[in-house]
Amino acid sequence: MKLTSANLKDVNLQKAKLRGVNLSGLNLSGVNLDEADLSAADLTGTNLKKACLKKTNLQKASLKQADLMVANLEQANFYKTDLTDAKTYGWIIKNADFTDAIMPNGEIYQSETTDGELNQPETSEKSSQKVTSMTRKIIRTDKAPAPVGPYNQAIAATGTTIFVAGQIAIDTRINDIVYTDDVAKQTEQVMANLGAILTEAGANWSNVVKTTVFLKDMNDFAAVNAVYAKYFDEATAPARACVEVSRLPKDVLVEIDCIAVI
Repeated sequence: MKLTSANLKDVNLQKAKLRGVNLSGLNLSGVNLDEADLSAADLTGTNLKKACLKKTNLQKASLKQADLMVANLEQANFYKTDLTDAKTYGWIIKNADFTDAIMPNGEIYQSETTDGELNQPETSEKSSQKVTSMTRKIIRTDKAPAPVGPYNQAIAATGTTIFVAGQIAIDTRINDIVYTDDVAKQTEQVMANLGAILTEAGANWSNVVKTTVFLKDMNDFAAVNAVYAKYFDEATAPARACVEVSRLPKDVLVEIDCIAVI
């Protein structure tokens, strides 16, 4: 069954039987799907932001490029689920089962045993491995100034931390600085370089928890911000600092570093 052009935002579908249903590309943000059966369902590109999916059966479902940001997936079953390129910033996955799942970075999930060795996927029956990493919490308080851009006051995160060195507008194809007089174009190149490093580390933009932006001229803030904002959802964007400096390497206009957690 295929549902086309349906807007199911905030609908209550608790315990619904949706096995094998095609829900690709639909807006299911805020939907209550607790304990629903979505096994083998097609959720490619589906918006599940802030959805409730506690104890939901997503076995063998396709969640490629799905938006799972800030979704509650406690105790969900992801056995052999395809999560390739899914947006997962801020998702809640306590005690979720990712056995044999394809993770957002394209790799098959493997958990660690108590002696530190990696478990291999079981062939006879589904194992009960549980995820204990990749948890994040957005920190907000009205006792400190509100953000003035696509960032949050703070992020609390646990997992493997990746510290990405500051990147400038070097195009690796020519090994030289590009767009010497265009700060927006330089920012695009900087973000491309950061993205390449994150991918190599098995992360993506949804894993970034902190960035620092260095500007040669603070008057370029708006132009840089316009490009930067394309990479993050404002509600769950990483914490950020932005400073003007007297000079940057190779006299570029902008440099950005970041910290990610996977």
